[in-house]
Amino acid sequence: MKPWLGEEEAEAAAAAVRSGWVAQGPKVAAFEDAFARRVAALHAVATSSCTTALHIALHLLDVRPGDEVVVPSLSFIATANAVRYCGATPVFADVEPETGNLSAATVEPVLTDRTRAVILVHQAGVPADVDPLRALCGPRGVTVVEDAACAAGSTYRGVPVGADAEVAAWSFHPRKLITTGEGGMLTTNRAEWATRGRRLREHGMSVSAAERHSGGGAVVESYLETAFNYRMTDIQAAVGLVQLSRLDAIVRRRRELADRYHDLLADVLGADVPGLRPVRDPGHGTTNYQSFWVMLPDDLPVERNDVLARLAERGVSARRGIMAAHLEPAYADHPRVDLPVTEAFTRRSLILPLYHDLTAADQDTVVEQLKAALHAPLVSR
Repeated sequence: MKPWLGEEEAEAAAAAVRSGWVAQGPKVAAFEDAFARRVAALHAVATSSCTTALHIALHLLDVRPGDEVVVPSLSFIATANAVRYCGATPVFADVEPETGNLSAATVEPVLTDRTRAVILVHQAGVPADVDPLRALCGPRGVTVVEDAACAAGSTYRGVPVGADAEVAAWSFHPRKLITTGEGGMLTTNRAEWATRGRRLREHGMSVSAAERHSGGGAVVESYLETAFNYRMTDIQAAVGLVQLSRLDAIVRRRRELADRYHDLLADVLGADVPGLRPVRDPGHGTTNYQSFWVMLPDDLPVERNDVLARLAERGVSARRGIMAAHLEPAYADHPRVDLPVTEAFTRRSLILPLYHDLTAADQDTVVEQLKAALHAPLVSR
């Protein structure tokens, strides 16, 4: 994905440097306020990445060794890794075939009396059906942590994704709709969690560095707990503020491009490749189309990786679909689980190019070359 960056972001970053605030300071605070308003959360805490925001979220829940946290394997590996950072055990659950997301139905079979939390990923910007999962987990004392890394600009039942979350984590990696280069955000409606989250990101200091320097007079901080260095810089936040002001336009453009992909795929491939399934809005919300994935039918006599290779030969830079963490070497010693939908997703999905300045001619080429790649003669193995 090519982020929409321009001169305004460059000038904002330069202005932050000229101000003298290079590290975490007033621009970070302004970005937090603006982001909280945009996603209809009461509080936001800027961090160095979505991974560190997830780690802080689990720390706020006091997740520790002996606890279990349910996660999808169908997610970037950071989702499961954040659980391991706390010494707890990630428990993999399968996902729904229509959305690639966890649901109450897929989570309930793996809940135990050791389950402390569920990390619900809004995968590739497709909103997960949160309410039934909260209804399942709430009475059990299990907190739903929303991994909204890809979901800025997506909606759930008419409100922004994450609006009602106890705690949610967001990413500003360059593959996301808005970027700060690297960076993340934790949002919550609990003031005490926001206060502690800000402390945890800054070594456990009782007074932030920005407050210490702007307070006047001598301010002596204390360190209240063992914590982390998970801060965002003012340079990043200045870029983030510009990017955030463009979010509505970015989502609108991506949804226009996605609509055209849907039409092209139906016209060019519909009769030739029955069962080809592109990502769409679920009934309970709208996606920002952070990624445009396509599921290849299981009976297609060509492997997904062969299709990717053929597209690359034709100048189309598609990517494999969403990874499955439980199949990675880092989790080779993890108990094996039966995740048929997850494995179908990671084996048969691919992601088509989708970025702001993609042209109609580009899309025509992508779909025509996809058709050619799907129907090319099989190479002997």
